[in-house]
Amino acid sequence: MSKQLRIKLVRSPIGFDKSQKATVRALGLRRMQAVVTVNDTPQVRGMIFKVRHLVEVEEVDHETA
Repeated sequence: MSKQLRIKLVRSPIGFDKSQKATVRALGLRRMQAVVTVNDTPQVRGMIFKVRHLVEVEEVDHETA
């Protein structure tokens, strides 16, 4: 089973770099406290690393998603 990540936007990207705002949008996060579930891939991990100060991340098994 593939692992998934649950990502929650906990800080606003307002006042941060344009590329960080674009990364938040590309992750599928549109507003504060929004939660998305995405597949755990190296590309997504890199995006999370770029905006790690704005989001909370938890690993989720496929059965509980």
